[in-house]
Amino acid sequence: MAKILITEDEDSLRMFVARALRLDGHETHEAGDGAEGLEKLSEGSFDLLLSDIRMPVMDGIELVHQASAKFPDLKILLMTGYAEQRERADDLAAKVIDVVQKPFALPDIRRAVASALAAASSRAA
Repeated sequence: MAKILITEDEDSLRMFVARALRLDGHETHEAGDGAEGLEKLSEGSFDLLLSDIRMPVMDGIELVHQASAKFPDLKILLMTGYAEQRERADDLAAKVIDVVQKPFALPDIRRAVASALAAASSRAA
């Protein structure tokens, strides 16, 4: 399955999402903010970055800009609980597959990730 980096500053949500994605057989790695996420991206090859938009140190928007510049083939899925943050992500349409609205249920995030991986695969084919 896919190797996924989850970047989310809320520990309980990060662990919930990681657990959900492991149920589908994915290998998950976690980071508590964008700067830590960027560092982890540099340590290995990932299939998908799943990141919150609103985080301390480096937010998800800046993470997307830096990650897509360094790793142009990286698939990116964002999540947010704030409408204004979703609007900030509109200029990233070419770099981001989708933005998932919080709160979400376990099946929602699993479906969004499966969809992102499938969409990215069909784009590359």
